[in-house]
Amino acid sequence: MRAKVLIKIFLAAIFALGFIVFLAPAFTNIMNIGSLAGMAVCAALFCLTVFWSRFYALLQKSAACRRISLVLLAIAAALAILAAVISVFMIKAANSAPNGSSTVIVLGCKVRGDVPSLMLGQRITAAYRYLEANPDAICIASGGQGADELISEAECIKRVLVEKGIAEERIILEDKSTSTDENIRFSAGKMEEYGISGSVTIVTNEFHQLRASMIADKYGLDSNAVSVRTTTYLLPTYWLREWFGVVYQFLFGSA
Repeated sequence: MRAKVLIKIFLAAIFALGFIVFLAPAFTNIMNIGSLAGMAVCAALFCLTVFWSRFYALLQKSAACRRISLVLLAIAAALAILAAVISVFMIKAANSAPNGSSTVIVLGCKVRGDVPSLMLGQRITAAYRYLEANPDAICIASGGQGADELISEAECIKRVLVEKGIAEERIILEDKSTSTDENIRFSAGKMEEYGISGSVTIVTNEFHQLRASMIADKYGLDSNAVSVRTTTYLLPTYWLREWFGVVYQFLFGSA
């Protein structure tokens, strides 16, 4: 009996901690479907653990509840397997090594006024290192301007790269996009406009690389990756959100 109580307390603590992990980004004004889904699952598992005896008693009394529970369990198992498979492909895409001196596409992210957010700043730093190591590479800075941004994400990327010492003529602005699909589609258009051919190196966070590569394939681009490590407390939220994004891209994004 004591062992069962300890196991129950341990599991409840794990699920409570998981809820806090997915809630934490909200304190930096980050809330998305990954946050909400993560909190919902953790809350449901916490309640199931704490009230397991009542739930078990209900199952014993009602055949209908048992059937519903089996269906829900089967759905949960299928979703868990799907999430694991997607995660394997996400990890593989994130570790795709960049080729020589290919064209760099830096995917935009939030600009706070005219200053890059933490995530965008990390992407810019990764792009700078690649451009420094490959002096013949051209960079496409991609990202439009949000309602609460003083400059476009593309302009922000360009300014910081120039401040770091990258020649302005090596940077092409794509400042109209509002989504990852548009980032890559409009960047492909810029390559055509400037007569640039060959492979592309997509600079974005590790969780984002799989979907970015799927979109690049859609527009006929041979892509590889320079992946940015996401700040630890943000990674669970964005990783889970990306499961939804990858499924959506697979089902509806290939048209």
